[in-house]
Amino acid sequence: MTQASQEIDMEKKFERLENILHSYESAVVAFSGGVDSTFLAWVCKRVLDSKVLAVTVDSMFIPQSEIREAELLAQKIGLMHRIISIPDFDETVLENPPNRCYLCKRVLFSLLLEVARDSGLCVVLEGSTIDDLKDFRPGLRAIREKAVKSPLLDTGLSKQEIRILSRKFGLPTWDKPPSACLASRIPYNQKITREKLEIIEQAEDYLRKKGFTQCRVRCHLDLARIEVLPEERQKFFSVPFLDELARRFQEFGFRYVTFDLEGYKMGKLNQAVEEEGL
Repeated sequence: MTQASQEIDMEKKFERLENILHSYESAVVAFSGGVDSTFLAWVCKRVLDSKVLAVTVDSMFIPQSEIREAELLAQKIGLMHRIISIPDFDETVLENPPNRCYLCKRVLFSLLLEVARDSGLCVVLEGSTIDDLKDFRPGLRAIREKAVKSPLLDTGLSKQEIRILSRKFGLPTWDKPPSACLASRIPYNQKITREKLEIIEQAEDYLRKKGFTQCRVRCHLDLARIEVLPEERQKFFSVPFLDELARRFQEFGFRYVTFDLEGYKMGKLNQAVEEEGL
Protein backbone atom coordinates (compact mmCIF):
# COMPACT_ATOMS: atom_id res chain seq x y z
CA MET A 1 0.00 0.00 0.00
CA THR A 2 1.40 3.41 -1.01
CA GLN A 3 1.70 6.27 1.46
CA ALA A 4 -1.13 8.11 -0.30
CA SER A 5 -3.45 5.10 -0.05
CA GLN A 6 -2.48 4.60 3.60
CA GLU A 7 -3.45 8.21 4.34
CA ILE A 8 -6.79 7.77 2.54
CA ASP A 9 -7.44 4.56 4.51
CA MET A 10 -6.62 6.32 7.77
CA GLU A 11 -8.93 9.22 6.94
CA LYS A 12 -11.73 6.76 6.17
CA LYS A 13 -11.20 5.12 9.56
CA PHE A 14 -11.36 8.52 11.24
CA GLU A 15 -14.60 9.35 9.43
CA ARG A 16 -16.01 5.97 10.48
CA LEU A 17 -15.01 6.70 14.09
CA GLU A 18 -16.87 10.02 14.03
CA ASN A 19 -19.94 8.28 12.60
CA ILE A 20 -19.87 5.67 15.37
CA LEU A 21 -19.60 8.38 18.03
CA HIS A 22 -22.44 10.34 16.40
CA SER A 23 -24.67 7.31 17.04
CA TYR A 24 -24.30 7.82 20.81
CA GLU A 25 -26.19 10.60 22.52
CA SER A 26 -23.63 10.88 25.32
CA ALA A 27 -20.65 9.00 26.72
CA VAL A 28 -18.28 8.32 29.58
CA VAL A 29 -14.71 7.81 28.36
CA ALA A 30 -12.20 5.79 30.37
CA PHE A 31 -9.42 8.38 30.42
CA SER A 32 -5.88 7.44 31.45
CA GLY A 33 -4.21 10.36 29.70
CA GLY A 34 -2.36 8.01 27.37
CA VAL A 35 -2.16 8.35 23.59
CA ASP A 36 -5.25 6.28 22.79
CA SER A 37 -7.65 7.42 25.51
CA THR A 38 -6.71 11.07 24.97
CA PHE A 39 -7.36 10.79 21.24
CA LEU A 40 -10.68 9.03 21.86
CA ALA A 41 -11.78 11.61 24.43
CA TRP A 42 -10.82 14.47 22.10
CA VAL A 43 -12.80 13.03 19.18
CA CYS A 44 -15.76 12.42 21.50
CA LYS A 45 -15.71 16.06 22.55
CA ARG A 46 -15.45 17.12 18.90
CA VAL A 47 -18.52 15.03 18.04
CA LEU A 48 -20.66 15.12 21.20
CA ASP A 49 -19.49 18.45 22.65
CA SER A 50 -20.57 18.78 26.30
CA LYS A 51 -22.20 15.35 26.47
CA VAL A 52 -18.88 13.67 27.28
CA LEU A 53 -17.38 12.93 30.68
CA ALA A 54 -13.78 11.73 30.90
CA VAL A 55 -13.21 9.57 33.97
CA THR A 56 -9.80 8.67 35.39
CA VAL A 57 -9.53 5.82 37.88
CA ASP A 58 -7.05 6.37 40.70
CA SER A 59 -5.85 3.10 42.23
CA MET A 60 -2.74 1.58 43.78
CA PHE A 61 -1.84 0.28 40.30
CA ILE A 62 -1.54 3.74 38.73
CA PRO A 63 1.43 6.09 39.30
CA GLN A 64 0.36 9.38 40.85
CA SER A 65 2.29 11.25 38.15
CA GLU A 66 -0.11 9.79 35.56
CA ILE A 67 -3.17 10.87 37.55
CA ARG A 68 -1.81 14.43 37.64
CA GLU A 69 -1.01 14.32 33.92
CA ALA A 70 -4.53 13.12 33.08
CA GLU A 71 -6.01 15.98 35.11
CA LEU A 72 -3.88 18.57 33.31
CA LEU A 73 -4.62 17.04 29.90
CA ALA A 74 -8.36 17.13 30.51
CA GLN A 75 -8.11 20.82 31.38
CA LYS A 76 -6.02 21.54 28.29
CA ILE A 77 -8.43 19.76 25.96
CA GLY A 78 -11.46 21.26 27.68
CA LEU A 79 -12.98 17.98 28.86
CA MET A 80 -15.39 17.55 31.71
CA HIS A 81 -13.30 15.32 33.96
CA ARG A 82 -13.75 13.28 37.08
CA ILE A 83 -11.33 11.19 39.15
CA ILE A 84 -12.74 8.19 40.99
CA SER A 85 -10.80 6.02 43.42
CA ILE A 86 -10.45 2.31 44.06
CA PRO A 87 -8.99 2.26 47.59
CA ASP A 88 -8.05 -1.42 47.57
CA PHE A 89 -8.45 -4.55 45.48
CA ASP A 90 -9.56 -7.85 46.94
CA GLU A 91 -7.21 -10.79 47.38
CA THR A 92 -8.21 -12.48 44.12
CA VAL A 93 -6.66 -9.55 42.23
CA LEU A 94 -3.66 -9.09 44.55
CA GLU A 95 -2.70 -12.78 44.24
CA ASN A 96 -1.83 -11.77 40.67
CA PRO A 97 -3.10 -14.72 38.61
CA PRO A 98 -2.57 -14.64 34.82
CA ASN A 99 -6.12 -13.29 34.41
CA ARG A 100 -5.47 -10.43 36.87
CA CYS A 101 -6.18 -7.83 34.20
CA TYR A 102 -9.60 -9.38 33.59
CA LEU A 103 -10.44 -9.28 37.30
CA CYS A 104 -9.20 -5.70 37.63
CA LYS A 105 -11.03 -4.47 34.54
CA ARG A 106 -14.29 -5.96 35.82
CA VAL A 107 -13.97 -3.76 38.91
CA LEU A 108 -12.94 -0.71 36.92
CA PHE A 109 -15.68 -0.88 34.29
CA SER A 110 -18.35 -1.66 36.87
CA LEU A 111 -17.45 1.66 38.48
CA LEU A 112 -17.52 3.50 35.16
CA LEU A 113 -20.92 2.02 34.33
CA GLU A 114 -22.18 3.28 37.70
CA VAL A 115 -20.85 6.75 36.89
CA ALA A 116 -22.61 6.65 33.51
CA ARG A 117 -25.92 5.61 35.08
CA ASP A 118 -25.69 8.20 37.85
CA SER A 119 -24.79 10.94 35.36
CA GLY A 120 -27.46 10.01 32.82
CA LEU A 121 -24.90 9.18 30.13
CA CYS A 122 -25.75 6.40 27.74
CA VAL A 123 -22.50 4.49 27.04
CA VAL A 124 -19.00 3.79 28.38
CA LEU A 125 -16.12 3.93 25.89
CA GLU A 126 -12.52 2.73 26.20
CA GLY A 127 -9.43 3.06 24.02
CA SER A 128 -8.32 -0.42 22.90
CA THR A 129 -6.91 -0.60 19.36
CA ILE A 130 -6.23 -3.41 16.89
CA ASP A 131 -2.67 -3.64 18.25
CA ASP A 132 -4.07 -4.83 21.58
CA LEU A 133 -5.27 -7.99 19.85
CA LYS A 134 -1.64 -9.00 19.24
CA ASP A 135 -0.74 -9.44 22.91
CA PHE A 136 -2.16 -11.33 25.89
CA ARG A 137 -5.00 -9.01 26.95
CA PRO A 138 -7.41 -10.76 29.35
CA GLY A 139 -8.94 -7.37 30.11
CA LEU A 140 -10.63 -7.42 26.69
CA ARG A 141 -12.91 -10.17 27.96
CA ALA A 142 -14.14 -7.92 30.78
CA ILE A 143 -14.77 -5.12 28.28
CA ARG A 144 -16.99 -7.41 26.19
CA GLU A 145 -18.81 -8.83 29.23
CA LYS A 146 -19.62 -5.36 30.54
CA ALA A 147 -20.82 -4.18 27.10
CA VAL A 148 -18.27 -1.36 27.12
CA LYS A 149 -17.63 0.01 23.63
CA SER A 150 -14.21 0.10 21.92
CA PRO A 151 -14.69 2.43 18.93
CA LEU A 152 -10.98 2.68 18.04
CA LEU A 153 -10.83 -1.10 17.79
CA ASP A 154 -14.12 -1.24 15.87
CA THR A 155 -12.78 1.16 13.24
CA GLY A 156 -9.51 -0.78 12.86
CA LEU A 157 -7.28 2.09 13.96
CA SER A 158 -3.73 1.16 14.98
CA LYS A 159 -1.62 2.88 17.61
CA GLN A 160 0.63 4.31 14.91
CA GLU A 161 -2.35 5.77 13.04
CA ILE A 162 -3.65 7.28 16.29
CA ARG A 163 -0.26 8.92 16.86
CA ILE A 164 -0.30 10.34 13.32
CA LEU A 165 -3.84 11.69 13.72
CA SER A 166 -3.05 13.04 17.19
CA ARG A 167 -0.12 14.98 15.76
CA LYS A 168 -2.25 16.26 12.87
CA PHE A 169 -4.85 17.62 15.31
CA GLY A 170 -2.28 19.08 17.71
CA LEU A 171 -2.78 16.74 20.66
CA PRO A 172 0.18 16.89 23.06
CA THR A 173 0.14 13.12 23.59
CA TRP A 174 1.01 12.20 20.00
CA ASP A 175 4.57 11.18 20.98
CA LYS A 176 3.92 10.14 24.58
CA PRO A 177 5.63 6.83 25.45
CA PRO A 178 3.37 3.83 26.09
CA SER A 179 2.44 3.21 29.70
CA ALA A 180 0.93 0.32 31.63
CA CYS A 181 -0.28 -0.19 35.17
CA LEU A 182 2.34 -0.84 37.84
CA ALA A 183 0.97 -4.33 38.46
CA SER A 184 2.32 -5.33 35.04
CA ARG A 185 5.86 -5.04 36.48
CA ILE A 186 5.30 -8.03 38.81
CA PRO A 187 5.39 -11.57 37.34
CA TYR A 188 2.16 -13.52 37.49
CA ASN A 189 1.50 -15.51 40.68
CA GLN A 190 3.82 -13.27 42.74
CA LYS A 191 1.63 -11.36 45.17
CA ILE A 192 1.08 -7.65 44.58
CA THR A 193 1.57 -5.38 47.58
CA ARG A 194 1.34 -1.63 47.95
CA GLU A 195 4.99 -1.58 49.10
CA LYS A 196 6.19 -3.29 45.90
CA LEU A 197 4.22 -0.89 43.73
CA GLU A 198 5.59 2.13 45.58
CA ILE A 199 9.24 1.11 45.14
CA ILE A 200 8.63 0.33 41.44
CA GLU A 201 7.11 3.79 40.99
CA GLN A 202 10.06 5.44 42.77
CA ALA A 203 12.58 3.50 40.67
CA GLU A 204 10.91 4.35 37.35
CA ASP A 205 10.57 8.03 38.34
CA TYR A 206 14.32 8.04 39.05
CA LEU A 207 15.11 6.58 35.60
CA ARG A 208 12.87 9.08 33.81
CA LYS A 209 14.60 11.94 35.63
CA LYS A 210 17.88 10.51 34.35
CA GLY A 211 16.64 10.96 30.79
CA PHE A 212 15.28 7.53 29.86
CA THR A 213 12.23 8.13 27.67
CA GLN A 214 10.69 4.75 28.30
CA CYS A 215 11.54 2.28 31.05
CA ARG A 216 10.17 -0.59 33.08
CA VAL A 217 11.41 -1.84 36.43
CA ARG A 218 10.29 -5.45 36.75
CA CYS A 219 10.08 -6.62 40.34
CA HIS A 220 11.20 -10.23 40.87
CA LEU A 221 10.81 -10.50 44.66
CA ASP A 222 13.76 -8.41 45.95
CA LEU A 223 15.45 -8.16 42.54
CA ALA A 224 14.91 -5.29 40.09
CA ARG A 225 15.23 -6.02 36.36
CA ILE A 226 15.54 -2.77 34.43
CA GLU A 227 14.31 -2.47 30.85
CA VAL A 228 14.96 0.60 28.70
CA LEU A 229 14.58 1.22 24.98
CA PRO A 230 17.20 -0.73 22.98
CA GLU A 231 18.65 2.51 21.59
CA GLU A 232 19.10 3.90 25.13
CA ARG A 233 20.96 0.89 26.56
CA GLN A 234 24.37 2.47 26.04
CA LYS A 235 23.55 5.12 28.66
CA PHE A 236 24.09 2.47 31.33
CA PHE A 237 27.75 1.88 30.56
CA SER A 238 29.23 4.44 32.91
CA VAL A 239 30.71 3.17 36.16
CA PRO A 240 29.73 6.27 38.22
CA PHE A 241 26.14 6.04 36.94
CA LEU A 242 25.94 2.31 37.66
CA ASP A 243 27.23 2.89 41.20
CA GLU A 244 24.67 5.65 41.79
CA LEU A 245 21.84 3.58 40.30
CA ALA A 246 22.64 0.52 42.44
CA ARG A 247 22.77 2.65 45.57
CA ARG A 248 19.48 4.44 44.84
CA PHE A 249 17.60 1.25 43.97
CA GLN A 250 18.80 -0.34 47.20
CA GLU A 251 17.57 2.74 49.05
CA PHE A 252 14.18 2.28 47.40
CA GLY A 253 14.05 -1.27 48.75
CA PHE A 254 15.56 -3.63 46.18
CA ARG A 255 18.34 -5.95 47.34
CA TYR A 256 19.65 -6.78 43.86
CA VAL A 257 19.68 -4.61 40.72
CA THR A 258 20.00 -6.08 37.21
CA PHE A 259 19.86 -4.75 33.66
CA ASP A 260 17.92 -6.54 30.90
CA LEU A 261 20.40 -6.78 28.01
CA GLU A 262 17.62 -7.18 25.43
CA GLY A 263 15.97 -3.90 26.40
CA TYR A 264 12.32 -2.95 26.67
CA LYS A 265 9.79 -5.05 24.80
CA MET A 266 6.05 -4.62 25.26
CA GLY A 267 4.37 -7.57 26.96
CA LYS A 268 7.59 -9.31 27.94
CA LEU A 269 6.12 -10.77 31.14
CA ASN A 270 3.26 -12.18 29.08
CA GLN A 271 5.68 -14.50 27.28
CA ALA A 272 5.48 -16.85 30.27
CA VAL A 273 1.74 -17.21 29.72
CA GLU A 274 2.25 -18.21 26.11
CA GLU A 275 5.36 -20.36 26.61
CA GLU A 276 4.42 -22.12 29.83
CA GLY A 277 0.64 -22.06 29.55
CA LEU A 278 0.12 -20.33 32.91
